[in-house]
Amino acid sequence: MNTINAIIIDDEPLAHTVIVAYAKEVSFLEIKSQCYKAMDAYEVLKREHVDLIFLDINMPKMTGLDFLRTLENAPQVIITSAYEEYALQGFELQVADYLLKPFRKDRFLKALNIVKERLEQKEQLDLNNELSQIKKISLKVDKKILQVDVSSIQYIESYGNYVKVWIDNKFHLTPRTLSSFETELAASNFLKIHKSFIVQKRHIEYLDGNNLKMKNENILPIGKTHKKKLRAWFTE
Repeated sequence: MNTINAIIIDDEPLAHTVIVAYAKEVSFLEIKSQCYKAMDAYEVLKREHVDLIFLDINMPKMTGLDFLRTLENAPQVIITSAYEEYALQGFELQVADYLLKPFRKDRFLKALNIVKERLEQKEQLDLNNELSQIKKISLKVDKKILQVDVSSIQYIESYGNYVKVWIDNKFHLTPRTLSSFETELAASNFLKIHKSFIVQKRHIEYLDGNNLKMKNENILPIGKTHKKKLRAWFTE
């Protein structure tokens, strides 16, 4: 994540001044727009990519919470209010944090870091989901290029300057590195169990001590550094 694009929705000019001043000291935060009524923010959300809203609650015509309830896919929200009694309602609406006015810069930065962590997690989840949509991969085998269904791959084994891609009890030998497969295949579907092996989770039969039995009957070794992660996956 490079920059968090934010807007301010607050009917108090002083609140804008404070947030803008704090924001100028944060390299990854950019205030894209300032709204003094909730209704004005709808147009901004249509034309701008907004990651974060600094949202006041008590505003004329429409409160901040009522505005938030109207949003189908709301950005991250930090409530900025002089009234603490709305905090529970705010967190029920999944806001990232609730800042009581007047708030200091350190408290502002703490709230911003919560948002940054949430956005980074979402970015990683989106990436994993995108990768998990990969249906086929291309393999160079001898002088041919094969299209292989990812779902059929049992595991991938490092073999010198080559890699064995195992499907059932057969393998395709291709001149690639194991790390290149780690990058291409979704981490949510594949698990590295050894410096020389990546397995597809759905093809695992069972764990037996320091070995893993696959559904194609092959027994694979488990590396010491990967055992804890593998056991955690089985527990889940």
